[in-house]
Amino acid sequence: MSVTENNAVSRGFWRRTWAMLIKEFIQLRRDRVSFAMIVVIPLMQLILFGYAINTQPRDLPTAVLLQESSDVGRSILKALENTRYFKVTHQVTDEAEFDQLIQSGTVLFGVEIPRGFERALRRGERPALLVAADATDPVASGSALGALSQLVRTALQNDRAIPDAGASVFEIRQHARYNPAADTALNIVPGLVGTILTMTMLIFTALSVTREIERGTMESLLSMPITPLEIMLGKIAPYIMVGFIQASLIVGTGVVLFGVPIIGSIGLLAALSTLFIATNLSVGYTFSTVAQNQLQAMQMSIMFFLPNILLSGFMFPFAGMPFWAQWIGEALPLTHYIRIVRAIMLKGATLADLRYDSMALFFLMLVAMIIAVTRFRRTLD
Repeated sequence: MSVTENNAVSRGFWRRTWAMLIKEFIQLRRDRVSFAMIVVIPLMQLILFGYAINTQPRDLPTAVLLQESSDVGRSILKALENTRYFKVTHQVTDEAEFDQLIQSGTVLFGVEIPRGFERALRRGERPALLVAADATDPVASGSALGALSQLVRTALQNDRAIPDAGASVFEIRQHARYNPAADTALNIVPGLVGTILTMTMLIFTALSVTREIERGTMESLLSMPITPLEIMLGKIAPYIMVGFIQASLIVGTGVVLFGVPIIGSIGLLAALSTLFIATNLSVGYTFSTVAQNQLQAMQMSIMFFLPNILLSGFMFPFAGMPFWAQWIGEALPLTHYIRIVRAIMLKGATLADLRYDSMALFFLMLVAMIIAVTRFRRTLD
């Protein structure tokens, strides 16, 4: 082959390659969901890991039971309010309310200053300061508990009414409730129930409508005398049963293999798990009505799943996230379900304790269903 022919072959090779490159860029630009994944997912990971994730939580909601009105008690209360570890959200007057706030998850810490604390301190009797921590999330409570002793010691040293506030003048009795041994399995297994259900339920229904379109069966479906709401309920209902079986398997395995207890009502756990499953199925169905094909539906599910994992409190302490990230987390179903499942399994919480998270799940399900039905009706039009 001559040099001229070689050059012609080479030019043809590069021209065809260039044409393919341009064609791929045009195709990528038209596929907005894939383009969004390329841009949004790295940015989302960078922002969430950089700004939202914090393994040393601050401003942990705390209740204070001040059983005496004394200078020392007020000094300790002020010290708690001034530190970044604790945020005193409730000042209660009796132990029943103190316990209820911790059980419902309203606060993560409870500090009890017993009656006669200052007098015992002045007499050198080494009184005890009682601290109860919700240890269902050991990471969230560990660092704050470690800082509490030094915090109180510094407060007393700065209090002129107590001339000597050294390490030996008082003690802190810590009571890590619901998971006193800080067993990781007790924290992870209940969270895994929600995480696995989110992943599988989203994918199941996200493909439901797009699969009908790609298989060419949508026309048959549309020719039937059936409303969008009936189509949605018909597609979601079978997967509720599937999700329920999945949840039962995960919880049963957690109990048998990892010794995770179920202190609360199994019936309540089943009912709220069903609500959570229906919420995720509704979200997945919404994606299915928005996506143009199964690949886009899958990509949307992944983009929704990522913030659920990072901002729900499953991997990182929810209380450690900044305010804006907590607001995003509150809009995610997994956040509320993780609170529910941990509270029922480890604390024995009741529906009254979980009314906020239950209502939030119901509201999210309702919004997703309305959007899905509206979108599906537009598709029909």
